[in-house]
Amino acid sequence: MTLGERPGSGKGLKAGALGLLSGVVIGVSSTAPGYSLAATVGFVAAAVAFQSPAVLLLAFVPMFCIAYAYRELNSVDPDCGTTFTWVTRAFGPRAGWLGGWGIVVADVVVMANLAQIAGQYGFLLVDADGLAGSTFWTTMVGAAWIVVVTWVCYRGIQVSARLQYVLLAVELVALAAFAVVALAKVYTGHAAPGAVRPALSWFNPFDVPSFSALSAGVLLAVFIYWGWDTAVAVNEETRDAHRIPGRAAVLSTLVLLGSYVLVAVACQSYAGLGVLTDERNQGDVLAVLGDQVLGPAFGKVLILAVLTSAAASAQTTILPTARTTLSMAVHRALPGALARIHPRHRTPTTSTIAMGVASVGFYVGLVVLSGNVLADSIAALGLLIAFYYALTGYACAWFFRRQMRTARQALVRGVLPLTGAVILTLGFYKSARDMLAADYGSTSFHGVGGVFLLGIGALVLGVLAMVACELAMPAFFRDPAGGLPALGAGPEGTDTDRLSLGARPAS
Repeated sequence: MTLGERPGSGKGLKAGALGLLSGVVIGVSSTAPGYSLAATVGFVAAAVAFQSPAVLLLAFVPMFCIAYAYRELNSVDPDCGTTFTWVTRAFGPRAGWLGGWGIVVADVVVMANLAQIAGQYGFLLVDADGLAGSTFWTTMVGAAWIVVVTWVCYRGIQVSARLQYVLLAVELVALAAFAVVALAKVYTGHAAPGAVRPALSWFNPFDVPSFSALSAGVLLAVFIYWGWDTAVAVNEETRDAHRIPGRAAVLSTLVLLGSYVLVAVACQSYAGLGVLTDERNQGDVLAVLGDQVLGPAFGKVLILAVLTSAAASAQTTILPTARTTLSMAVHRALPGALARIHPRHRTPTTSTIAMGVASVGFYVGLVVLSGNVLADSIAALGLLIAFYYALTGYACAWFFRRQMRTARQALVRGVLPLTGAVILTLGFYKSARDMLAADYGSTSFHGVGGVFLLGIGALVLGVLAMVACELAMPAFFRDPAGGLPALGAGPEGTDTDRLSLGARPAS
């Protein structure tokens, strides 16, 4: 048996179920391109005016750099725990545990927003605008969406991948049609009154009026790239687990870059800044422009794109979380029940169900508290994303510090991961300072911004949860390597260590 065919490192996952194309599809779907663009383009334009394409390019830089960190770390240790496993190897069990926590809490938080979008757009698609504006009915439908995608993930990774092909195809075709028609109307003089033809200056970040505006725009744009790492989280179920998942992650970021820049240029070229920066439109630019660009009949195509985007992303958000908690349980950092695998479907059972239950509970809980709290929880995601992506970048540079024998290795194992990590760390610091202000976001508590409290509070809660786990399961935390299996000899022809086939079973 070759390493590329290994049975999930002893975890019981279905090895060899996915290929390169499946990995790219899952990586792109997980970012929810349609929804991300609809919800972000207006806010980015409000922050940096016509330099939105430049900001999207800048935000791509740390994502591309961190994607290489994932690729290189996966090449020597294709464990579905990803950040948890790699950071544990580099910096010890506590840092690794918090890295895993960052993935889990970020995914649970974003599921609430994806469910809300799925609920609203499901009604909009059938012209039930009244129900789309009902908090009760959108919450019920959103929660039902979570249950459905949890069931799909439970049924098997191949079932999940096949559904992703359909959902992503609908989404990308709709976005491409919108962008092409919008630009065609601009150049033929049939666009909106405020239309303006694209200019090279739009791609110049030095035209942004201030550093604060630039950093705010980049942080918003970083969020819409987040999610491609799902392609690596399913590494133990992918053929040639050492190589294909990393390639899929890098390719996913490139697909996203092209899609985002094309649609952003089309939006601001067709409508100008007035429509994009209008507060009434910022939360959903594509819904506003859809009818104008494609006409009332085909405007539904963009609604369908955002709906399929949210549904696809909800499904692919469950995948990495369930596999992170599975890996943590296998390595005795979480209760052993989370390591259970379905004997026929070969998927994490308890971990998948737990993710679905936590997502529904968090979503309904925030809706009951306040819609403003839900909105601020999404804004706080930027801190969580920057935290665990940066941690992965630092782990890569440290892990390979003695294995950079060539200029290429120094670039992809050291320079790129460290560059991405430093950029995200600076973004984390700058954003956290801005979020402290009481008027940042929709809520505040005792003069402190609610976004700051939710983002930093989630990380503090992670420290408390880690302490509880250390008290209950001390073995993982007492071992400097977290009890991870040793690295052994790799396939013939490689110049680096590979993960041994055996993994320690869960207690």
